[in-house]
Amino acid sequence: MKNRRSFLKATGLVAASTAFAPSTLWSATHPQNKKLGVALVGLGYYSTDLLAPALQMTQHCELRGIVTGSPEKIPVWQDKYGIKDKNIYNYDNFDQIANNKDIDVVYVVLPPSMHAEYTIRAAKAGKHVWCEKPMAPTVAECESMIKACKDNNVKLAIGYRCQHDPNIQAYMKAAKEKTFGKVKMITSAAGYFDGRTDHWKQNKALGGGVMGDMGVYALQGARLATGEEPISVLAQTFTTRPEIYHEVEETAMFQLEFPSGARASCHTSFGINMNYLNINYEKGWIRMKPHSSYNGNNGEMSNGTIIDFPIDNQQAKQMDDDALSLINGTDLLVPGEEGLRDIRVVEAVYKSAKNNELIKL
Repeated sequence: MKNRRSFLKATGLVAASTAFAPSTLWSATHPQNKKLGVALVGLGYYSTDLLAPALQMTQHCELRGIVTGSPEKIPVWQDKYGIKDKNIYNYDNFDQIANNKDIDVVYVVLPPSMHAEYTIRAAKAGKHVWCEKPMAPTVAECESMIKACKDNNVKLAIGYRCQHDPNIQAYMKAAKEKTFGKVKMITSAAGYFDGRTDHWKQNKALGGGVMGDMGVYALQGARLATGEEPISVLAQTFTTRPEIYHEVEETAMFQLEFPSGARASCHTSFGINMNYLNINYEKGWIRMKPHSSYNGNNGEMSNGTIIDFPIDNQQAKQMDDDALSLINGTDLLVPGEEGLRDIRVVEAVYKSAKNNELIKL
């Protein structure tokens, strides 16, 4: 399919947001024309190469602070983004961010094993939290993050950039409106060849493994295409490079069953390049390829509809959407509960693969 991109601001096609209790007092007292100040926690690749540049494109939030354990990175970031000394923290003094009025939102961009700790600390500091995916390695941690944010009257959003992409929202809309009738079968895949040999994604203690990382894209393809939550999981995990993936899985394959009777076959890997979503309905089909890339997601429907909505930058749109929700006191598009839904299935995938059995959800 022809891949065309004009990099213009996306218009139209807004997905229905999911429920999350708004912090109405904060939004009522916060100036509606003021940009929200964001502090990035963790300055690895995703913050450095994607989030920080995207924050230069946003209309409703801006980069004002950083939290890092690498002092040598501080002058580089200050020189590039003009970050004030008082808005720079390390992991020991992070809690002092509670006294900083420049910072409205803390964006947690750390290995998954650290997500719960820093989300909870940020919530206790009275800051709204945006947390990268996977939300956390376990359901229990996800639940603790949601509780901490509710207890401290702050919002929690998960960094599922794809759900803010109008190309993804197109097939979510088809599921909601039953454009082609019931979903019958889905095939969903997300993977790439990772040549690294010493990264947190290969470290179990840090929350590594493909299932929580790329696997959630394959999983969400099925969940969002049906608009339902799976009721059973059957899975296998394996590796072709045991010298690298000896603690965690390199590849996972899992089958899902949904309440409507729809079935999904999902695949994810750090050793195989794949990125697509195929949805077969009673009366038609939708094909997406690529499905979960940073840009260029597109597809087509059996009725001739082309899915190719322009979008400047997924991360910028994600952060602007979330910032507007905070400013206006409206529901977040992807609240913590959405991340929890995925991790429930991720845990079931691991259990199924370990015991070689069908897991009921």
